[in-house]
Amino acid sequence: MTTGKEQPWRKLGLTDDEYSRITAHLGREPNPVELNVYSVMWSEHCSYKRSRETLRLLPSEGPAVLQGPGEDAGVVDLGGGWAAAFKIESHNHPTAVNPFQGAATGAGGIIRDIVAMGARPAALLGSLYFGPPEEERSRFLFERASAGLDWYGREAGVPVAGKELCFEDCYRNNPLVNVMCVGLAPAGRIMSGRAAGEGNLVLLAGAKTGRDGIHGVTFASDELAVEKKDDAHSAVPAGDAALGKALIEATLEVIEKELVVGVQDLGGAGLSCALTETAARAGGGMEIDLDRAALREEGITAGEILISETQERMLLIARPQNEQAVAKAFTSRGLSCEAIGRVTGGDRVAVKYGGAEVARVPAGSVAEGAPAVGSDAREPEYYRELGAFDLSSLPPAGDLNSALLKILASPGRAGADDMRESGPDPAAPGFADAVLLETEPGPLLAVALAGCSRRVFLDPYRGSIFAVAAAARRLACSGAKALGITDGLNFGNPEKPEVFWQFRRSVEGIAAACRALKLPVVGGNVSFYNEAGGEAIYPTPVIGALGLIEEEGKRCGAGFSGEKDWLYLLGAAGAALGGSLFLRIVHGRVAGALPAVDLELELRLQELLRRLTGEGLSCSAHSVEEGGLAAALAESALLGGYGARVELAEGAAAETLLFGEGPARVLLSVKPGAEAAHLEKLAREAAVPALLLGRTGGERICIGAGGKSLIDLPLKQLQKVYREAGAWRQG
Repeated sequence: MTTGKEQPWRKLGLTDDEYSRITAHLGREPNPVELNVYSVMWSEHCSYKRSRETLRLLPSEGPAVLQGPGEDAGVVDLGGGWAAAFKIESHNHPTAVNPFQGAATGAGGIIRDIVAMGARPAALLGSLYFGPPEEERSRFLFERASAGLDWYGREAGVPVAGKELCFEDCYRNNPLVNVMCVGLAPAGRIMSGRAAGEGNLVLLAGAKTGRDGIHGVTFASDELAVEKKDDAHSAVPAGDAALGKALIEATLEVIEKELVVGVQDLGGAGLSCALTETAARAGGGMEIDLDRAALREEGITAGEILISETQERMLLIARPQNEQAVAKAFTSRGLSCEAIGRVTGGDRVAVKYGGAEVARVPAGSVAEGAPAVGSDAREPEYYRELGAFDLSSLPPAGDLNSALLKILASPGRAGADDMRESGPDPAAPGFADAVLLETEPGPLLAVALAGCSRRVFLDPYRGSIFAVAAAARRLACSGAKALGITDGLNFGNPEKPEVFWQFRRSVEGIAAACRALKLPVVGGNVSFYNEAGGEAIYPTPVIGALGLIEEEGKRCGAGFSGEKDWLYLLGAAGAALGGSLFLRIVHGRVAGALPAVDLELELRLQELLRRLTGEGLSCSAHSVEEGGLAAALAESALLGGYGARVELAEGAAAETLLFGEGPARVLLSVKPGAEAAHLEKLAREAAVPALLLGRTGGERICIGAGGKSLIDLPLKQLQKVYREAGAWRQG
């Protein structure tokens, strides 16, 4: 074994122990090509060596689950012969150094994950976390990343149906871009990334391979050095959306014609990942000849070909008699498609280049053999200090009208319902809490993203429960039944005990919420090392939930839909200012204890919401989240074009009544008379509190308590502030 300070494996991010394990697996020392393959596949980004034991806490099974974690995407059964594939993944470090391409290739990669399952992509959703937009660089990064996401989706024919936005100081140098994609497939035609069938061909299709993104996954498995960001451009591959669209159509064609038996997207770690993972899943081996690969550059080495992250590529497994038909589907669209090898018995992936063998590795060892790394977990010092912060010590908010206007104008909320490339008109009364996807000829789907890193920072366990509950509640408000979730878990350096404690507590919270709400986690992504210049991001789990509108026409919007409808607060009556948007925007503080969580009430509330929509009782339903009840009232009024007059019961400070936040709370409107009476009856039967607040109508939002006016604002003023504050994002 080489000794001294310049060991090649250390330069590639491998430890001495890992190198010893590799030599044991091989029965010899690895050559440079093999060492590079192991280094990318045993990186944190690919192997999840620090997170996979914790991730086992997440429930992944359910009656609708057709494919859970372990493939390119999760799949759930929609009934009627249809299935939905969906997943969320991050592209954080690439976005920090090249925001347009970082976000664009994030979109391209997640689209290919869905296609590899045999599903036609229907929509993208983006979760974007950036620094303060008043700072020039943060604004530049956000605008370019948002443009890159939109561009790729538009050119590839997969619309960006919505974006969740957050702007905080901690994302200044390490922004987050998590992209979710949803696709539709016949339930009986779900594909797998398996290299099955000895003698079957291994084909590399799509763009020609270049030197793009060499060691991109190891770049993503380390902290981001602010002063060296420009040096990392080589680790960010470029996307070609036109080729991406052609690749979608060609891949779906060969799947629909049953010309292939296995498909896997080439993303992180490139061929190294696709070859070893597909072989390992099938329990077999491969013989690969890289001389047959279509290359974009001269002089590229075997190691570079194997770890290149050139975009718009797929690995296909096909029977020999189908080779020409498969190739034609790609070459007729201007794409390459070459048989670079065949499936063999045994467990080895053998690779030739220039007529000589350059690598021979056990597939399972490379794809699944990275040793789990134990991490110490220690509660951060800030946790109890901030949780015990005395909110009563804050000065009075003063003008509550002004406080509501500040919340509506805050960067993450102002005009946020316009942040989509296509989809329903956000000004229409039917605009819902979830994104509704009409799939032709399939069923109506609902998709929602949720994640509030500020609350997770204060309490990773409880804050993560809030995120899961919010995503599922948004589906229920729209009338959809949640079938499963995908999670994007974004954290700092897990080698720091405080960060790993945040991660573990967050996963425990997600697991608890999913068990209580009967939601399987069918896939997701972990992104560690989100730190720059020693500053870590807030712990940021992003939850993507997918649901089904079971009956045609049984959907519900968030905007008030008429005059003199009765307004109810369904669910928990109490809320708190701890971790609230009000505290952050009005007082500049991130502190306080989060309110208690009643997951049994949350489940009953969501079931009640679906029943109300199914029986046609709900005129509108809007989840009460950031900004509290006052913000929810204002948003529903703006979405529907009708004002409201509300009288709240006293018992808490005005700020808490208006702006307090907590789980299991929904603002609902219903027709007066028999329908309202039936609502109250169903709520009693479901043991869900239903508090009558007031009525819709007029051109103002008026909120009082104990005979005293707290909020009195015209809709025109709310609209002006809400739209003008978000206008910069619309270009």
